[in-house]
Amino acid sequence: MNLSLSPAVRRFLSQQQLYLAIAAAVYVVFWTMNLTSNVVTVLIYSVLLGNSATLIVQTVMRLSEGRSRSQQWLIFAGTLLVATAIAVTISTYVIYWIAPPPRGRFLRFLASGWKFPSVVTIIVGTVLFVYRKTKEGLEKDKLELQHSVEIEAAQRELQEQELQRAREIQQSLLPKQIPQVPGFEIEGAWEPARVVGGDYYDVIRLGENKVAICIADVVGKSVSAALLMANVQATVRAFAADAASPAWLCTRVNSVLCNNIATGKFVTMFYGVLDGLTGTFQFSNAGHLYPIVVDNAGNARRLDEGGALLGVLPEWEYKDCEVRLESGDRLLLFTDGITEAAAGDGEEFGEERVARVSSGLSAASTCELKNQLMSEVKAFCNSQLQDDATLVVVGRNRPIG
Repeated sequence: MNLSLSPAVRRFLSQQQLYLAIAAAVYVVFWTMNLTSNVVTVLIYSVLLGNSATLIVQTVMRLSEGRSRSQQWLIFAGTLLVATAIAVTISTYVIYWIAPPPRGRFLRFLASGWKFPSVVTIIVGTVLFVYRKTKEGLEKDKLELQHSVEIEAAQRELQEQELQRAREIQQSLLPKQIPQVPGFEIEGAWEPARVVGGDYYDVIRLGENKVAICIADVVGKSVSAALLMANVQATVRAFAADAASPAWLCTRVNSVLCNNIATGKFVTMFYGVLDGLTGTFQFSNAGHLYPIVVDNAGNARRLDEGGALLGVLPEWEYKDCEVRLESGDRLLLFTDGITEAAAGDGEEFGEERVARVSSGLSAASTCELKNQLMSEVKAFCNSQLQDDATLVVVGRNRPIG
């Protein structure tokens, strides 16, 4: 038959085992010192005084709850001294009643044997009190740590949810379907280094045969960069128009950013207008990486005209430049997340490798070139991008036949 004992009963029985062990240890000490001792006397003292010490500690723990450490020790010391005197007296009386001495009164019996049990009770009570306070402190620290971990986990989950929503919002700002013009193919790719990033590209329809193409890189990463990127995107779209030249638009965006941007922040941007009828691409570069043009034969050249960063010099005058895209030409616009993608040994992908990979794919379609170049970049850095990577490829179609 299995008896199911409550935790309190099991704890009480475990304590009695401890007191019996103490009684055995005390008896062995008396025996090794050749001192006269009685097994029953030692056993009664150990059990009664042990339980008394435990009761004292439990009472003091309740009385001193919420008080300072020094107050707790004062309460404990006073209670222990008084309770020890009472417990030793009662225990001695029990022994006197069970096995009275051959002669002598109780007070004389108490006076002759109170010291050792009193000292043992004080020692045991102090050890128990220190143990209980230490255990209580550890449990309190454990609960506080567990609470802190739970709060941190909840905050991290909330932050991840917010970042995910920010990423969804940021993705919604990118063109869902890139506008096309007859005779050209335009493809774009965006790969943030974190959940959200500071890169941005856009293709804006200005007419049936004309589109504006923009790519920008905001200094920094994560939410702050994404917020500034959204501001840049809104400003570009507000000023983009058929009659607005790239230089004029860059000047206007620069003016807005200089009045609103935080200290230490800046933006690089490349903005151009593609005319499908003439095949010309008019552009202005505001501190951005130089685009690369790869012709039908695989020869690569950079469009190395540029101006100042946006948000730094409010009086800067940007200028318009123009390039004609011939049949089979590919124009590559990219951010430094592409060129600064690093291998394990620290070597960067670099502009030269961008040009070399693109030249080797001069016969591929615009979409294939975009996909293959992004794959090469990710493979080079083992998909560990150091910065947001954005790529826009503009290709003029080859004649059929």
